[in-house]
Amino acid sequence: MKAIVVTDQAAGTAGMTLEERPEPEPALNDVVVQVHASGFVPTELSWPSTWTDRLGRDRTPSIPGHELAGVVTALGYGTTGLSVGQRVFGLTDWTRDGTLAEYVAVEARNLAPLPGDVDFTVAASLPISGLTAWQGLFDHGRLRAGQSVLVHGAAGAVGSTVTQLAHEAGAYVIGTGRAADRQKALDFGAQEFVDLENDALEDIGGVELVFDVIGGEIGRRSAGLVRAGGTLVSVVGPVEARPTDGLAVDFVVEADRAQLGEIVQRVRDGRLRTNIGNVTTLDDAVTTFNSTKRTTGKTVVRVRP
Repeated sequence: MKAIVVTDQAAGTAGMTLEERPEPEPALNDVVVQVHASGFVPTELSWPSTWTDRLGRDRTPSIPGHELAGVVTALGYGTTGLSVGQRVFGLTDWTRDGTLAEYVAVEARNLAPLPGDVDFTVAASLPISGLTAWQGLFDHGRLRAGQSVLVHGAAGAVGSTVTQLAHEAGAYVIGTGRAADRQKALDFGAQEFVDLENDALEDIGGVELVFDVIGGEIGRRSAGLVRAGGTLVSVVGPVEARPTDGLAVDFVVEADRAQLGEIVQRVRDGRLRTNIGNVTTLDDAVTTFNSTKRTTGKTVVRVRP
């Protein structure tokens, strides 16, 4: 099969190559999926799990990509809940070969059924952005109607999903980003927008929840905006500054079939819009990933036409 592989961590996306690799075999409780579309997060090339397995052993050449939509082609021993020929989408294991390939082996529990009226490209854009937003807001942030939420990077793939889910849940949403992102963030449901290059972040006052996808100085300043009893949720690693009278949580997103079902249903009924910034093919993906042009939104690779 064709697959994009990486062998050199220092090279980043420039070290990606399109090669022929053996088709995967399903292990216990696995399925093999013929990948129709795959999502890709460039930062995964800096994650240890891209380069080593759970025991710290080198696993290169490895295949990146952890989001997929496709069709089940084989079942491993003991696999239940899915069937050959079924449309699925989901989030694959961090330490196994990923989805920038024509086929991938993945634990069945990491996948959810994909309704026939949802396009593969749309579905492949959902797992990381959707699950990160859902888990950060509701599992870790304990968001309730009437609360205020500060969403950093509100025009990005994760931030726009956070903004929409928080807005739907009855929260007052303040988005942040660059000046050029203002209208996009407002279109996704933010009631206010803070231009991080020109506006004073502290002018927003206090909020019950901060959803941080930036970290660094912005993350540290955001801790002081959390009201008593509130929460700072981060997806960029350990929190450097903690709220005085609140919680600080950093987490790594996990696959969850029920939550994937909730997310795709919202797409089907129009309550959640995807934020796809770029669509490319597997043959052209390496060039796309190495482009210097800034795009907001998810990059999706169409593996099958």
